[in-house]
Amino acid sequence: MSLYLAIAISILVNVLLVWYIVRLLRKFMYISETISDLYLTTKAFQIFVKGMYSMDAFHGEPMIQELISRLREVSEEVELFRSVFEHSLDQELEDELNAREAEAEEEA
Repeated sequence: MSLYLAIAISILVNVLLVWYIVRLLRKFMYISETISDLYLTTKAFQIFVKGMYSMDAFHGEPMIQELISRLREVSEEVELFRSVFEHSLDQELEDELNAREAEAEEEA
């Protein structure tokens, strides 16, 4: 009798653990997608600000130069977090942003 009770408790505990692991994995996937979106958004904004800085009207503006510097720091921090959760990153979109960034640097 006690063997059946131990097996029943073991099965119940295993079912609860599987349920808990599934919930954790769902949360990690959500975090991964959110961080990837944040990374791509900061990367696109960084490209925009660099393009704006290269315009004649804003070239040499110290506030925009400071903005670029701070934005680079934020991008590096997001990149650090992204490296942990990079399973859901849209590679095609990132390649497009990298190409735009390279074009912006060539124009400057």
